[in-house]
Amino acid sequence: MAKHIYDVAEGYLGVTEYPAAKHNPQIVKFYADSGHSWVQDDETPWCAAFVGSVLAECGIQGTKELNARSYSKWGEAVDLSQARKGDIVVFWRGSRDSWKGHVAFFSHYEDGKVYVLGGNQGNKVSIA
Repeated sequence: MAKHIYDVAEGYLGVTEYPAAKHNPQIVKFYADSGHSWVQDDETPWCAAFVGSVLAECGIQGTKELNARSYSKWGEAVDLSQARKGDIVVFWRGSRDSWKGHVAFFSHYEDGKVYVLGGNQGNKVSIA
């Protein structure tokens, strides 16, 4: 039976960065699983590494990039009214044309807000 993306991602809720010079080995593993084993810390932005790692665990090829906005060209766009748990949500930062952003998995829509399950949200895997 195939693993559901959201269920796999949910299993990592609470994984958090370590303080100071220590680095959480699970976050370092997210990098390795997404094709970036050269990253050996939990300070480098890791939202795309988390998404890539979860996808890999489900047998799905991600973008192989650490740039969150790389996922804006991956998959098929859907209207918010059609979004389902586990769909990938890409946010832009600064401007729509900027390379800066955030990527996570759709959780739900409530009171005019999109909630996502993602890595590096408050330095941990969380729903925000």
